[in-house]
Parts: sequence; structure tokens; C-alpha cells
Amino acid sequence: MASSSSTTVTDLISTVHHDIIESHILTRLDGATLASVSCASSYLHHLASNEILWSKICRSTWPSCSDGSRSFFSDAYSMVETAGSVSDLDRPFPELISAVDLHYKGKLIFSRVVKTETTTAWFKSSPLRVDLVDTKDTVATPIKRRRRTEDTCRDLEKDLTLSWIVIDPIGKRAANLSSHRPVSVQRNWISGEVEAQFATVVDTVECVITVVTCGEEEMHVREVSLKVEKMEGTHLNGRDSLVILRSVMEGKRVNGRRREVESKRRHEEFMEKKREMKEKKMRVESVFDILTVAFGILGFVSFVVFCLWRTSI
Repeated sequence: MASSSSTTVTDLISTVHHDIIESHILTRLDGATLASVSCASSYLHHLASNEILWSKICRSTWPSCSDGSRSFFSDAYSMVETAGSVSDLDRPFPELISAVDLHYKGKLIFSRVVKTETTTAWFKSSPLRVDLVDTKDTVATPIKRRRRTEDTCRDLEKDLTLSWIVIDPIGKRAANLSSHRPVSVQRNWISGEVEAQFATVVDTVECVITVVTCGEEEMHVREVSLKVEKMEGTHLNGRDSLVILRSVMEGKRVNGRRREVESKRRHEEFMEKKREMKEKKMRVESVFDILTVAFGILGFVSFVVFCLWRTSI
């Protein structure tokens, strides 16, 4: 019965002129829905495989991307579940492209594409940091700063969304490193600025995107940056970061609809393990300090006893 019903629906759809489906139906769908529709029948799969349609969806979803394709949408929309193995480390990777879009309440407030050269000795040996805003500039936003900082942080956590797509132009692969919504928003008690962090955890490292906002009334974006951080708290250099980014691009992907929830869960687990590692290190250092003091006291006492013994002879 179910098969008969399904066949009937397919037949009805096939009677609709393809121009109507392409121009008035498929163009109204987002990428995830269009991908689902393409699996309904061979006829819809053919219509939904139009690259011009996918290019428009990519541009509307990520304004920083001047072009796109179905495979690009699949890479950028999905989220990494497990990192892939990277065997071709010697393959040319002359530049890393970052396409970034920042929205507040669904409205675009920042969009930029930055190319980072990856072949220099400085890049390979220095901690990776990709900055999108010049240190002398700020980006105006419609975000109003609330009287209470807690309310401002709550607004940003709820309404601020970000996409940071890294692109390997040689391997023609891409990955979205952002958690879409912040995994944490807090005030810097020294500068008074509000920092929102977006993150993707890959094994024992985390790709951290920091958005720093400042301003007394209307807030401005002062910093949008990417770093790759180890669980020990140190930052990976450019060469090691490229290995991580490639493993993300080559890894197993899952549907991106649960990106926000899953990214925050992984971030919290990462931070908990980081705290445990720090506490363990502090305990070891504390024991080492106690032993050092104990041996010092023992050595001093031994020296005093030796001196008294020599005096008494």
C-alpha cells in the first residue's frame, strides 16, 4: 500500500512541468531540504542537481562565497564527526582560504574572504592565527549594549551566528570550523570587552574562533580571529595546524543540523578534560615542590649534623 502511494505521488510530480518545479519550488528551498528532495526520485534528483541552483544557495547561505556547488555545500554545511587520516602532507598547499560571515538576528554584519600564505618558514613555525579585522579598525554593528553585561552576553549567545569556512583550493575541499552559535560568551574583566567564542573540537585539539566586541552603546567588532589550541593550552604552529585542518576536511561528516548542540557538548567536554589535565599537572608540580623542599631541609640538617660532629672531634 505504501509503495502504491509513493508511486502515485511520484507520478503526480512528474506531470508538473519541470520549469515550474525548478523556478517556483526548488528555488524556495534551503540547501538541506533540497538535498533531501533530491533523494525522493530520479526525476527530482535530476532537477535538484542543477549547479546554478546550488551556486545561488551557497551565495545566499554564505555571502562571502562568490560561487559554490553541491559538493561545496555538502562540505561546508556538514560537521566533522571523526578526523580523517592525512597521508599526503607533501602535497602542495600554497594558501589557505577563509570565507567568514557574521550575522546578528539573521542580518549580515560582517563578511570577508582572507587568503593566508602557507609556504613561508614564519607561517610553518609560528603559532597559527588568522585575523580578519585590522588592529586599527573596527566594524560597526546594530548590536545595542545592554545596561547589564549579563544581558548583553545572553543576547549575543542567542542572536549572534558565525560561519568560518576554510578552503583548500588545490584539493578542492572545504570545512566549516564554526559552531554556528557561540559556545561561550563572557566579559573580559580587564578590558571590559565582550568575547564570543565559536569552536570545533577535533580529537585533542580545538579550533577556536574569537569575536571581540567593544563600545559603550552600539557595539563594534574589534577582532575576528582563528587559532588552533591543544588541550594542554598551547597553540599549534602553522604546519601542525594545516594537518588538523586537512584531517577535518577529509574526516567523516554528519548532518549539520545538530551543529550547535553537538559543538557545545564537545566544547564542554574538551574544557572539562583541560581542567582535569591542569589540576593533575598542578598536583604533580605540588608533590615535586614538596619533595624538593624536603630534600633541601634534609640536606641542610645533614650539613648541620656533619658540622657539629666535626666540631666535637
